[in-house]
Amino acid sequence: MSIAYLEKGQGTPLVLLHGIGSAARSFAAQLDAFSSHWRVLAWDAPGYGASEALPMAHPTAADYAAALERFLRERGVSEFHLLGHSLGCLMAAAFAARHPGRVRSLTLCSIAGGHSHLPEAERRKLLDQRLQDVASLGPQGMAEKRAPRLLGPAAPPEALAKLVDTMGSVHPDGYAQAARMLSTGDIVADITRLPAAMPGQVIFGDADVITPPARNREIAGHWPGATVHVIAGAGHALYLEQPQAFNALLADFLER
Repeated sequence: MSIAYLEKGQGTPLVLLHGIGSAARSFAAQLDAFSSHWRVLAWDAPGYGASEALPMAHPTAADYAAALERFLRERGVSEFHLLGHSLGCLMAAAFAARHPGRVRSLTLCSIAGGHSHLPEAERRKLLDQRLQDVASLGPQGMAEKRAPRLLGPAAPPEALAKLVDTMGSVHPDGYAQAARMLSTGDIVADITRLPAAMPGQVIFGDADVITPPARNREIAGHWPGATVHVIAGAGHALYLEQPQAFNALLADFLER
């Protein structure tokens, strides 16, 4: 399975997993900041960028985790620090639950916990809305509609431009696969399987309207060992919107 990715630096690997409307290049500020001490890898998830899509129409988080395991094995990455943002949190937690001995630490940001806990009618409505947006508006139109909601009220204009660029580049089929995974996902089921000794942290913005602070705290409540950090004024795309504050939290955590 062919996976496209960005890689920079040498040392202990740091693996970055993007969200449903994003791409590896959204982590440009993290690739630059951490590559002086770490081997930083950011993939285009299956079905994104130049990455081959998963073979099934309705993948689970475990299917993405299996693709991640193959991707890392092929690049000689055995033990590493793992970070997921939004939908990438579902993939990261699924991997960590299945391969705990390989994950030196786990960081979950702006957590998309999956919709398995919602009533069927609500789950279907949320999924249909996503699929209809990309089908009727196209990726660019969807990006222009959705991207502003991913930022806090004081976000710089260049952050919105970057978001529209990355979201506007998604492939409808890959996006649809990811949306179906989100619809059936249950991150709590994987978080509760994590070993207590695994270092973990949760980072979210207090202006996030996509995965609100209360939902992040609720999920973190199932992960007793995790440290919780809140970035003031940040929206959902916090690592792109406030890279300095985000990188400072991540660097402190990794160094410890």
